[in-house]
Amino acid sequence: MRLKDKVAIITGAANGIGAATAEIFAKEGAKVVVADFDQERGAQVAEQLTKSGAEAFFCKVDVVDEENVQALMDKTLRRFGRIDILVNNAGITADGWLVKMTEEQWDRVINVNLKGVFNCSKLAAKVMMDQGQGVILNATSVVGLYGNMGQSNYAATKFGVIGLTKTWAKELAPRGIRVNAVAPGYTMTSMMDTVPEKLLESLKEKTPLKRLGQPEDIAYAYLYLASDEAAYVNGEILSVDGGLVIG
Repeated sequence: MRLKDKVAIITGAANGIGAATAEIFAKEGAKVVVADFDQERGAQVAEQLTKSGAEAFFCKVDVVDEENVQALMDKTLRRFGRIDILVNNAGITADGWLVKMTEEQWDRVINVNLKGVFNCSKLAAKVMMDQGQGVILNATSVVGLYGNMGQSNYAATKFGVIGLTKTWAKELAPRGIRVNAVAPGYTMTSMMDTVPEKLLESLKEKTPLKRLGQPEDIAYAYLYLASDEAAYVNGEILSVDGGLVIG
């Protein structure tokens, strides 16, 4: 098992990529903390993992609130005694053209997608520094590499996450902590529910592999980066997009 007895906190784990990551990590031997604001679905994911024989529990968290995040860290330490892996997967969208985007749309996305990553990483890093080892994995996006129309707020956060990843990789490496990020392409999660079918087909055509991503495609990238197989990978932004950015 590639993550045997490793303790992993996964934010945004109630559905989509986060839920797939929680399932795959658990299968590979990790003890999983399903962290999400959605209590009902998050508890269901944790229950499914437990039924499958994994050690897991759900913790409701608002990543924007530092005290809330500290409570997540404290509960994890009380239950499992350490924190080996943090996957900063929680994220939202609130799309709009620049001239029509409201301040509320801007602030909400910046807070969850950028401040949330800062809060979780800051507090997890303190624990990992005391341990002398750890892995922090961040969710960016192809939008964070190349931008996208109608997503000023989302693009700003994902560009920002890349900057945080590279900065923390330099700061934390001397303390035994690796920091990397995954940049998914267009992936079939709930974020895509409102995308018209015609546009989905267009995105498939633009992707050299001629399909959109599945949550598991991204989760397996997280698995590699979290494992000891990636022990010399630090500060990397791994694109998982079917070749979209070269198409």
